[in-house]
Amino acid sequence: MKRDGREEPFDRQKLLLGITIAAHKRPIPREDIEKMVDEIEEGFSDLGNVAIPSKNIGEEVMKRLKTMDEVTYVRFASVYRAFKGKDEFLKEVKDLKNPSKEQSRVLKNH
Repeated sequence: MKRDGREEPFDRQKLLLGITIAAHKRPIPREDIEKMVDEIEEGFSDLGNVAIPSKNIGEEVMKRLKTMDEVTYVRFASVYRAFKGKDEFLKEVKDLKNPSKEQSRVLKNH
C-alpha cells in the first residue's frame, strides 16, 4: 500500500535496487543485502495476504540498515523520508550520534 493509498504488488527487485543504490561503494556484501530483503519479505508474508503499508517496509529496512551501516542508512532514509532540507537531514545524523532512550533500547534488543 503506497502512501497515497494506491495498492501495488510487492516488488522485491525494486526494494533490492533501492538498498543497493544506498549501499553503493559501502562495505556491505551483496549477499547481506539479499538476505535482508529475504528476511523482510518473509516477515511480511507471514502476515498473510494483507496490504502492507510501504511505510512499514521502509521502516523495517531503515531499522536494519541503522545497525548494518550508518552511511547506507542515511542515504536510504534521505530518499525514503524525502528530507525537505538540510535541517531534517542534519537532525537524522544527529539522532544517529545521540540516540534517544527509546532508540537505544530498540537497538540493544536487535
